Amino acid sequence: MDMTNHPYRSVLYIPGSKERALDKARSLPADAIIFDLEDAVAPDAKAEARETLAASLREGGYGKRIKIVRINALTTEWGLEDVRVLRDAGADAILLPKVNSPSDVDALADLLPPTMPIWVMMETPVSVFNAREIAAHGRVAGLVTGTNDLIKDLGCRSRADRMPLMTALQTIVMAARAARIVAIDGVYNRFRDGDGLKAECEQGRDLGFDGKTLIHPAQIEGANQAFAPTSSEIDLAERQIKAYEDSMASGQGIAVVDGQIVENLHVVAAQRILAKARAVAEMAEG
Repeated sequence: MDMTNHPYRSVLYIPGSKERALDKARSLPADAIIFDLEDAVAPDAKAEARETLAASLREGGYGKRIKIVRINALTTEWGLEDVRVLRDAGADAILLPKVNSPSDVDALADLLPPTMPIWVMMETPVSVFNAREIAAHGRVAGLVTGTNDLIKDLGCRSRADRMPLMTALQTIVMAARAARIVAIDGVYNRFRDGDGLKAECEQGRDLGFDGKTLIHPAQIEGANQAFAPTSSEIDLAERQIKAYEDSMASGQGIAVVDGQIVENLHVVAAQRILAKARAVAEMAEG
């Protein structure tokens, strides 16, 4: 599956141990699913969970949704066996938790097929300090922000404006953009609070994240709306591109749309918006 041009507006965590949840995920309108063998599975259920998940992935039926498996850290007693069982089960990527440096990625890369993309959890102060090097690793295709763990390790307050996390959030986005890979925002814990989710999704979108990790299916619609180009954004992008092309064709060299000069950098941004809109439309087609 081509993961490069895929939308990642909604990235839903699903416990790898629950067959009913694994089945329901086949019909949910999420852009991507993280099948979780780590935090969502109790220690005494991990062995069974990995077999349950492997069987579900092999059965298929997840359509265009990107399938990401979060294994346990390789330093735990479960990590290596997670890799052995899931590496060829049909996942699109493996998500590694507790990553602090590129060497952590190396350890997983040595155990996977060379074409298997690796995503990493950015959930410790050390990982944020090393974000540029981690993102630049040749096997890393996505960064997933672990805001709950960051809050715990930082000892900061959990605030609606996320001001104490802003340095970490922006660093993760910058590292991802420098490496031209995916950046996913952390979860919003109050899954019944639609207004709060909307505000945090919009903040993450404005910071530059591609989408948001979610803990409940009820959050999917809000994330999909927040991270998708609006009709006005699409309209403006189309007009900017046309105006710029017309100005180039006529030899004027200057294009103006809605009273603002349109330069090549605006055209690049407009093309990105239209590409995302097309990808979102393709997801909606099923």
